[in-house]
Amino acid sequence: MNLFDPKMQNSITVTERAASWIGNQIETRGKGLGIRLGVKPGGCTGWEYIMEYVDYQLIEDRVINDNGITLFVDPESLAMLSGSQLILKEEGINCGIEIVNPNSTATCGCGESFSV
Repeated sequence: MNLFDPKMQNSITVTERAASWIGNQIETRGKGLGIRLGVKPGGCTGWEYIMEYVDYQLIEDRVINDNGITLFVDPESLAMLSGSQLILKEEGINCGIEIVNPNSTATCGCGESFSV
C-alpha cells in the first residue's frame, strides 16, 4: 500500500547534492527503497532525528519523492519535519546529511537534538 499524497510532495525537500550522495549510499549498500526520516524523544533539547535505510514500506508511511530520492515519514514526525530540507554537509573529510528544519526553535550544542 502506497500512501503517497501529492499535497505533501514538497513538504520535505532534498537538494541535488544531497540526493546524489544519498543515491550513491543506497547503491553502495546494494538495496533499499529510500530513507526513513523521523523524530523521537531524546537528546538535550527534547527531540532527536531518525534517518535510516528503508527496505520495505510501513502501512503508516507517508511517501515523499524529491530529486529522485524517496523519503518515508510517519505522520507524527511529518508534523515536526514539514518544510525541512535535506542538505549535504561537508566538514573536512567527513560528509553526511543534515536536516535543516524551520520548525526547530532550538538545537543542542552538538546539533544532534532540537526542540519545537
